[in-house]
Amino acid sequence: MPETKNPESNQPEQTAEAAETLNVNETAVTEKMLTNDVEELEEAAKPDLAALLKAAELKAAENHDAWLRSKADVENTRKRAQTDVANAHKYAIDKFSTEIIPVMDSLDAALTVENATVENYKNGMELTQKQLNAVFEKFNIKVINPEGEKFDPHLHQAMCTVDSDIAPNTVVQVMQKGYTLHDRVIRPAMVSVSKAKES
Repeated sequence: MPETKNPESNQPEQTAEAAETLNVNETAVTEKMLTNDVEELEEAAKPDLAALLKAAELKAAENHDAWLRSKADVENTRKRAQTDVANAHKYAIDKFSTEIIPVMDSLDAALTVENATVENYKNGMELTQKQLNAVFEKFNIKVINPEGEKFDPHLHQAMCTVDSDIAPNTVVQVMQKGYTLHDRVIRPAMVSVSKAKES
């Protein structure tokens, strides 16, 4: 008897193939759906280029405005500093001037006295000198009077040298006093300096 195929034994094979095909199709469909969803999400997530450009232009305008303001501030500060320095130079002796005016007033008062004696003039000059010394002291102006001291070229200006029994390079005579202002020489003392006697 010829063998006949049992339709039932063939069925599980077809069912497995169909199931596998179905799974492949479902996977393909799912992947396609996911790909479409991802593309849509990417499309939705892409920023609007026009909006980005507008935002960048606004930011650039803000930065330019801030730069212009900073530049103007720096320029104003520079001008103000120049004015302050000019005023400092111009009015540097303002306080000194205020203090020395009374000395001038004393001299004017002494000169207006009629029939003054030499003694009165001497007393007036001494008082005026005291006033002037007080002003000098207040502004840290000090006298350089180096008689008998060792010659110092930073403080003294030698006008001549003289033969002397005292040690060489010693100030013998002060011809004109010098002055310092806060330890800076504003006028050196003019002096004569000793030298060794020639034999």
